[in-house]
Amino acid sequence: MAGTSEIRNLSDQAYDRIRRDILNGVLFPDERLQIDTVSQRYAIGAVPIREALNRLSTEGLVERRSHRGFCVAPISLADLSELVQTRIWVETLALRQSIANIDEAQEEALIISCHRLAKTQRQMPVDAGKDESEEWERLHKTFHMLLIDRCGSSLLLEFCSNLMDQAVRYRNLSMNANPNKLRREGAAAEHQSILDAVLNHDADLACQLLESHYRITLDGLANVLSPTRSDALQADGTGRGA
Repeated sequence: MAGTSEIRNLSDQAYDRIRRDILNGVLFPDERLQIDTVSQRYAIGAVPIREALNRLSTEGLVERRSHRGFCVAPISLADLSELVQTRIWVETLALRQSIANIDEAQEEALIISCHRLAKTQRQMPVDAGKDESEEWERLHKTFHMLLIDRCGSSLLLEFCSNLMDQAVRYRNLSMNANPNKLRREGAAAEHQSILDAVLNHDADLACQLLESHYRITLDGLANVLSPTRSDALQADGTGRGA
């Protein structure tokens, strides 16, 4: 019989793999997550799977419904708008505090991170595969987290990180619905403008640019994940709509 530490290790594995598939749009909104089926899919026992799903439900990526078990959390344009507005509130607060505490080492880390992100985006082919897309997402999150890294609150950083992951899910689902439009062309220039403001210690401008960056992204996602497309994506379960 598996020991507690082994079960915990398997639970962590299940959590990581299910979470990754939800964020990448492999598991679709409202998709049922029956314990036995999920257990077979990931070749991990039912107990670790249940623990992983309970953990994901606390993050809002999985829902537990009475008498129906678990399912992937649904999406909606209203939820996306709320997500973006919440990110603006908390990340501009964190950014302002981080700029106040920034030092030369942090500035250098931001410059390198922005360069790597821009270079990766320039080199991504139109038909970028899963690995290339995940690398861009990793570098993108690294840059945005570095922007707020010196805010002085680990709790705020953890909350911002979770919100960023929620946004990744919407972005990947939108790419499923419109595979020919992978990344916004203007995003790299927006990142550079935010970086320049941070390096100039202009907190007002940096926060203004960050808010604009997120609202432009919201408008782009809203055009792809229109109510018709969003409903079709959830009902069809293919990520491509009807």
